[in-house]
Amino acid sequence: MSVPATLQSEMLQDETVRADAAAQPKPPEIAKPPAEAVERIVRMALAEDAPWGDITAQTFVAEEARLQAQLVAREAGVLCGSDVFTLAMHLAGDGSSKGDGSKGDGISVRFEVADGAHFAAGATLATVRGPARAILQAERVALNLVQRLCGIATLTAAYVRETEGTRARITDTRKTTPGLRVLERYAVRCGGGHNHRFSLSDAAMVKDNHLAALAAEDAAALTRALRDARSRLPHTVHFEVEVDRLSQIEPVLAAGVDTVLLDNFSLDDLRRGVRRVAGRARVEASGGVRLERIREIAATGVDLISVGALTHSARALDLGLDIGTRD
Repeated sequence: MSVPATLQSEMLQDETVRADAAAQPKPPEIAKPPAEAVERIVRMALAEDAPWGDITAQTFVAEEARLQAQLVAREAGVLCGSDVFTLAMHLAGDGSSKGDGSKGDGISVRFEVADGAHFAAGATLATVRGPARAILQAERVALNLVQRLCGIATLTAAYVRETEGTRARITDTRKTTPGLRVLERYAVRCGGGHNHRFSLSDAAMVKDNHLAALAAEDAAALTRALRDARSRLPHTVHFEVEVDRLSQIEPVLAAGVDTVLLDNFSLDDLRRGVRRVAGRARVEASGGVRLERIREIAATGVDLISVGALTHSARALDLGLDIGTRD
C-alpha cells in the first residue's frame, strides 16, 4: 500500500529530527532579530490575549501564590524562541527578572537548550519560577510563539539535511505570517536555512507579472527593458529575475542579472538551466518544492532552493508547560 505524500514528508521529518537529536551538535551562533521588534510582537500578543488582565487567574489564584513549571517537548525538534518565551513570561510579570535563573519578585526562566539545538521527545527545555498569576497569564502566548518557531526551525532542518553533500542552500520566502516575519525568518536560521530578501525594499526581484508588465515582445526587447531598469538601480542592490522557460535565460543573463530564478522547472530543465547559466549568475530553484524532492533538486547543481512551505505550512511543534510544585 502506498503512503500519501504528506505522510511521507512527516515520516521523513520525524526520522531526520530523531537522528539529529541523537547527534546533539553544538548549535552555531545565529544572528538574533532586533530586540525592539521582538518586544513589540510579544507585547501585542499579550495585550490581545488579556486586554484587561486574566479574569480567571485573578479570581481563583491567590496573589501571593508562586509556581514552578517546565517547558517540556512532547516530540523531537529544533529549538527556536527562547528569548520570545522568556520575554512573554517577564512582561506578564513585573519585568524585573533577567532570565538568568536568579530568584526575585518577578519571573525567572532558565533554558537548558539553546536556540538552534536539536532536542529529543520528553526533554525539559526550560524551567520557569515565579508568581502563579503571571505564569498562567503568559502561558498561552509564550507557548503559541515558541511552538510556531520550533515548528519552522524543525521543518527547515529536515529540508537542510536533504541538501548535505550539495552546493544548494535552503532559503525562505516572503510567504510569512503578517507581523511575524522577523521571528519566522529567525526560526529558519535556527533550522540551518538562509533568508531571502526580507522585504520588497531589500532587492530588485522581477517576477512573471513584472515581465508581463514590461511588455517585452522578443528576447532583444526583454534584454533592453531589464538593462534599462538595472541602470536606475543603486549599484549595491541585488538584481534577480524569474524565468519560466529555458529560452528566457540568455536574454536575462545578457541584462547582467545577479541571480536567475528557475520557476517550476522539471529536474531535467533545472540541469539544462544550470548548464546554460554556466556560473554567470547564481541559480535559484523555486516552485513545487517538497521535502521528498529536495535532494533531487539540489543534485541538479542549483545554488539556492527557495521554499515557501518553511513558513506558510510548518505545523506548530508539540510543547507543553507542565506545572510542578509551588516555588
